[in-house]
Amino acid sequence: MKKTLTILALAIAGCLPLQAQTGVEKDRSTLCKENYRALFQDEALTGKGSDPEMMEILQKFIFGEVFETGYLSLKQREMITCISLATMQTLPQLKAHAGAALNVGVTPLELREVMYLTAPCIGFPKMLNAVAAVNEVFKERGIKLPLEKAGTVTEADRHEKGAAIQDKLYPGGIAAVMEGVPGGLGKDVEHFLTEYFFGDIYSRGALDLPTRELLTYCCLATLEAESQLASHYYGNLNAGNSPEVLAAAVVQCLPYIGFPAAIKAIRIIKQNYQNDITGKTSQQKPAKFVPAENNLVRLSKITVDPAQLDAYNAFLKEEIEASMRLEPGVITLYATAEKDEPNKVTILEIYADQEAYQSHLKTPHFQKYKQGTLEMVKELELIDTNPLIPGLKMK
Repeated sequence: MKKTLTILALAIAGCLPLQAQTGVEKDRSTLCKENYRALFQDEALTGKGSDPEMMEILQKFIFGEVFETGYLSLKQREMITCISLATMQTLPQLKAHAGAALNVGVTPLELREVMYLTAPCIGFPKMLNAVAAVNEVFKERGIKLPLEKAGTVTEADRHEKGAAIQDKLYPGGIAAVMEGVPGGLGKDVEHFLTEYFFGDIYSRGALDLPTRELLTYCCLATLEAESQLASHYYGNLNAGNSPEVLAAAVVQCLPYIGFPAAIKAIRIIKQNYQNDITGKTSQQKPAKFVPAENNLVRLSKITVDPAQLDAYNAFLKEEIEASMRLEPGVITLYATAEKDEPNKVTILEIYADQEAYQSHLKTPHFQKYKQGTLEMVKELELIDTNPLIPGLKMK
């Protein structure tokens, strides 16, 4: 049972179904019939057809249980359902749910964008199959085609606009993953991702960024794309979606994609969520988006006792490697030593912002370095600087 205060707060916001708002519990058969009627303008649990037993199991589970789990609107649920069905290419079911989506307030433009959003994940041919199925529904409803345009980029600015979206959701992009691809083709893939995925597709109108990122996660969950699910978890957080909404979206996919695929996606959400609340950091976690103008940049000039230089360098190496691996807010720690006087060390330190720097000072690895080198450091000068080209990336 949901706690009373939570029910009241969400009922006021209009997020809960009727039984939660009124306090009257409805059985799943009643809920199934109400949701089915709203979605399809038809009756559920009729006992008719060639497989009435399975239809009863299906309808009660989907529309009497899953559609009541988590705090998602019917519009969100139908967009999630449609993108899952489009990804699987189950086109007859997609047509049925495209009609249901229109019935609960999804606009034709929004529904078209849901279909277009699948292209980067499943390719153009399958996307076109899905678009054709949805267009049939539009024609049956008397909706004139083609729909109005929703593109926002030009040839001149698609890279710039795509990069702005990509940097917000995924600071750092996929440069590390693409490094070393034979023929230097990794750079081409990077450009495709920026200009096509984020420029041509994500920048389009009708759907906002949180909705696009949430639906992409559902598409990836359907595909069981484990690696991308891990990174898109944090993309969703950067877009403004909560872990609770993300989990609810995967549960909404469950009856269509099955338990194995849904559990895989839920497990990834759970692992990253628990890592965050316990202070552990996923290696796939991108940094919180921070404008480059907010970066804290400084030079640390350190004079080390020459007799203890090897020990100091060991402490420094361990600390820098841990910081770069575990702290998304540490952009770089680049240490150098003078050739003629190797005990004179200079470190270029770049942090996402002041908050990231203060967080860095409290980490166990920094504290170990600080305490371990107290007697080794003879002089320390911290020089705060202003970068002449903020955000310039190191190759």
